[in-house]
Amino acid sequence: MSQKPTIVFVPGAWHNISTWEKVTAPLEAQQYKCICVPLPSTMGNPSTTFLEDLDAVRNVILAEIAQGHDVVVVVHSYGGLVGSSAIKSLTKKPQSVSPSPTQPTGHVLGLAMMATGFAATGISFIDHVGGKPPPFWKADTESGFAVIVADARELFYHDLPEEEGNLFVSRLEKQALKVLMEGGEHVYSGWKDVPVWYLMTTDDRTFPVEAQTHLVQLARGGGGDVTMREVESSHSPMLSKPKETVEFILEAVAALER
Repeated sequence: MSQKPTIVFVPGAWHNISTWEKVTAPLEAQQYKCICVPLPSTMGNPSTTFLEDLDAVRNVILAEIAQGHDVVVVVHSYGGLVGSSAIKSLTKKPQSVSPSPTQPTGHVLGLAMMATGFAATGISFIDHVGGKPPPFWKADTESGFAVIVADARELFYHDLPEEEGNLFVSRLEKQALKVLMEGGEHVYSGWKDVPVWYLMTTDDRTFPVEAQTHLVQLARGGGGDVTMREVESSHSPMLSKPKETVEFILEAVAALER
């Protein structure tokens, strides 16, 4: 059995696990077990809750640590809120319950975050972004979905070749609105419990680099152990800069293992 940690990938809103394919293949070639978690909120059911997204990720992590495997969680965009919340009590934080022979023996070693914010315990996604949707999507309360109203290729994939960018636009899923508007009681600032590696996307048209920089500074000021790297990419570095993204993940995992 490989002693390398399992890497669990959490996509952003509207996105499915195909966004991770360019980075999981080279990581698996280096004998890392990679698990990409589909979020229930992207499966066409508008009644999906934030807790269902959280549990989908947490259950994958629990299954790995129950087998004695350590885990690194890689998150992107909205997935940062889910991943941070899902690791509650599963880290080596001193106040975590000590494992016994009948309890999990693995732990979450840390988070590798990209183009995302830092979860605040008890605060929903919509309250994290100021209480109303950003200009590029609207809350369609009639359908129950968050609807992108901007040019999705420009928003997420402007630095991909046009044909490939259009391909990933065609793969975008319906995003349940409820998970973005509610569920704050389940949000947890797990990034405070583990070391964090953060990949800043400097040509991001969805989440400007200035906002990312500000949030990293706030996280550090709030006690976060945050190591920052940069990549000149759109909001989707795993697609437009997969080599650099893989290098970032490998550097993060190596440091977290130590």
